[in-house]
Amino acid sequence: MKNSKILIAIGGLTAAFVVGLAIGRGGGPASGSGHAEHAPTPAMEGGGARFWTCSMHPRIQLSDAKAKCPICHMDLIPVKGGGEVPGGARDLSLSPAAQKLAGVQTTVVERRFVDASIRLVGKIEYDETRLGHITARVPGRLDRLYVDYTGVRVAEGDHMVRLYSPELMEAQQTLIQALETAGRLKNSESDLARQRAAATVESSREKLRLWGVDKEQIARIEASEEPEEHLTINAASGGIVVDKNAVEGMYVQTGTRIYTIADLSRVWVKLDAYESDLAWLHYGQTVTFETEAFPGERFSGKIAFIDPALNPRTRTVKVRVNVENGAGRLKPEMFVRAIVHSRVAVGGKVMDPGLAGKWISPMHPEIVKEGPGDCDICGMALVKAEELGYVSADAGRDEAPLVIPVSAPLLTGKRAVVYVERSPGMFEGREIELGRRAGDFYLVKDGLEEGEKIVTRGAFKIDSAIQIQARPSMMNPEGGGAAAGHHHHEHDAHAESGKAAAPQAKRLQTPEAFQTQLGKVYRAYLELGTGLSADDSTATRAAAGLLVGALAKVDMALVEGEAHAAWMKRLKPLRQGAQAAVDATEIEVARKAFETVSNEMILTVRQFGSGGVAKANVFHCPMAFGNQGASWLQSNDELENPYFGARMYRCGKLLETLDGQGEVSDE
Repeated sequence: MKNSKILIAIGGLTAAFVVGLAIGRGGGPASGSGHAEHAPTPAMEGGGARFWTCSMHPRIQLSDAKAKCPICHMDLIPVKGGGEVPGGARDLSLSPAAQKLAGVQTTVVERRFVDASIRLVGKIEYDETRLGHITARVPGRLDRLYVDYTGVRVAEGDHMVRLYSPELMEAQQTLIQALETAGRLKNSESDLARQRAAATVESSREKLRLWGVDKEQIARIEASEEPEEHLTINAASGGIVVDKNAVEGMYVQTGTRIYTIADLSRVWVKLDAYESDLAWLHYGQTVTFETEAFPGERFSGKIAFIDPALNPRTRTVKVRVNVENGAGRLKPEMFVRAIVHSRVAVGGKVMDPGLAGKWISPMHPEIVKEGPGDCDICGMALVKAEELGYVSADAGRDEAPLVIPVSAPLLTGKRAVVYVERSPGMFEGREIELGRRAGDFYLVKDGLEEGEKIVTRGAFKIDSAIQIQARPSMMNPEGGGAAAGHHHHEHDAHAESGKAAAPQAKRLQTPEAFQTQLGKVYRAYLELGTGLSADDSTATRAAAGLLVGALAKVDMALVEGEAHAAWMKRLKPLRQGAQAAVDATEIEVARKAFETVSNEMILTVRQFGSGGVAKANVFHCPMAFGNQGASWLQSNDELENPYFGARMYRCGKLLETLDGQGEVSDE
């Protein structure tokens, strides 16, 4: 079985070589019989080559024909001098056969509304506007608590407390005496006396009402003409008793809190949004979420508040969502995973057909009307949806942003390069300025015009062919080649490994509890890699789920200062990549998500260690994702490629080994 995997890997290398050779020779089809041999032929050696390069890594340019590529150890191919290149320094002409061999595909730059999906986590909390307190309005003694434990559901008007109060007895007696006086003066000839007596009666009644005595109790006192020793306090609203602050026999003063009641027919979901997510979030947007208690069932609500201040510790902003909860299934403190789908327009605005041209309450986003008016809940004047960042109802194509597929640009640092097909077979390299990524598209700020045709597949191979000719390319914007005889092999290998081979990160000290939690994250990551290398979709999704859970359980409060900031920087892409692997319906999609997770895990191990796991081997496969290359971590020494699985099980190279402390090992 192992031998068959090696043969498959050799076949893959052969295909990449043939494509690179064809493009490097000016766009014609590959000559010869198409065998997998990579060794230079005598004709090559005697053809006056300017330098020798690798078809897999064209940035390698050496003068020695017998040298090997310092990255993949393949034989080199010659680059000969030729005539002037037609067009600009970054232009390349390809025949139809060469385009087909390189797999070149193009698409038209267009304006369109694209969707961005923002994933958030948070928890359910009480609706603060629906919390009520039962307090003592008069000093006295609590002789009976009808609700003697928390969690009891009560309805409006239910008996809650039986209170004895001498002051209350005195107030009742005052009312009875006022009634007697008013009765005696009923037939008095003095209007002033009758009015004063009536005013005294009403004042005594009002005093009792303000102390919590309801109308029925007052009527009973007046009818019996005897003061009641105890006052019964009733629930002013229905809900769940979530706090009990007193016991029977306790003496209370005016304002002493006895119970707290929460109406759970509507709850708040408070989510943590990173700074980079805020551009996609707007008041009134619909949010869908899931809970651990009801897996697979989705709930929804609307964004009602975005905190104006950033939390300096977590670098996140709280986003509040109002959610109806008539059945009471959602309970405070439940963890939720939420997603917001935002249709992006020009200038960061949001396109929502359901809100375009409508009027919204600035306090209650569920109140939406066709025209101006007042909120049915708070009475505030409604505002236009456009004032809250939404596109108008009559928005045309000009409101749609200019976008390109994410597969089109070649990204390196802050630079983005695309290849524009100016005429059939003629491709021009161009640096552009990108905006934010929205799903499968990038927003374009500058450098492209609507209607231009750009390369979406095969751009890397076109760029490699230009780089072979020592002209300006993605990796070398100034053009020119490396000096002949360049032998810094280790440096080259690390440069080709991209994010995985970043400079050594500063080792940060963290407590043992944090390391224990980090170890669970790393072990879940290793299981994810094992599932991919075995081409096992079920195991892959299960391991990704474990990784999501392990990340959620890491207590960020355990680390402070620089370590806290570093972990927060790693956490978001780790969560997004792990969740993407959980959601992936195809294993190739999960492999792409694994690359994101791997890049962050390598940096995490460098900064924090591996959480008690003995070591972490950094492997790199130069052929992953269309020869762009990708790296990953393993705890074992025998290479198991997660990006190809059985197709190229042993394809790759060990770059370095990190010990459990994040340092490079001498092994």
